[in-house]
Amino acid sequence: MAERAALITGASGGIGLAIAEVLAGEGYGLTLSARRPEKLEDAVAHLREAGHEVETVAANVSDEAELKSIFTAHEARFGRLDVLVNNAGVGIGAPLAEIETKFLDMQLAVNLRSIILGTREGMPMLRKAGEEHRKALILNMASIAGKSGQPWLSIYGATKAAVLNFSVATEREVGKEGIACTAFAPAFVDTAMTDFVKGAVPAEEMIRPSDIGEGVRYLLKLSPNCHIPEIVFTRGGESDGAP
Repeated sequence: MAERAALITGASGGIGLAIAEVLAGEGYGLTLSARRPEKLEDAVAHLREAGHEVETVAANVSDEAELKSIFTAHEARFGRLDVLVNNAGVGIGAPLAEIETKFLDMQLAVNLRSIILGTREGMPMLRKAGEEHRKALILNMASIAGKSGQPWLSIYGATKAAVLNFSVATEREVGKEGIACTAFAPAFVDTAMTDFVKGAVPAEEMIRPSDIGEGVRYLLKLSPNCHIPEIVFTRGGESDGAP
């Protein structure tokens, strides 16, 4: 059994899978979750083949019962939680006058509500880890769109701005218990989520998912005395407001 364990949502590809690969390499047991079971199993096969301890839970994080099932399965398998990565997210662009309620609700539920509920569900185990070694970590996936409002991405950006705020509040509430909380705010990363813009921004010019994974590795190496509230990832020459 691994000495430390991590739980990652949105882990069937892109950023979530890149973070899983880093944590596996650092010796963490993993619970990985995503909505589609077949895609999730295919994505993690190489981790299992390499001998890493991996639990998979297919779940829609916008459903509270399904979200809770991820934490239940994780605790049953590993009995501890040292790193929680709230990574699941969805982006649906639209002009203000054409925002559809179902897509508004979906983004609020996945991008924000699931992070709040996931933090709540993970807190008992995170507190135990913090008491043990002062290095429990919550990583919330925000976006550079949350740093500055962008046209047609008003809802997505608003949810990510809320994630940035929630992350600061979380750290201020539980930081003294040995639990750090950091928000990542990347610009365009070469994942399926950014396919819509690859006609204007070529994939080869985008941030690599592995870059985000290396950001996690960096956080793991910090002493318990050092806290980084957020990390902004930009492409060369970008301002903080450009996605």
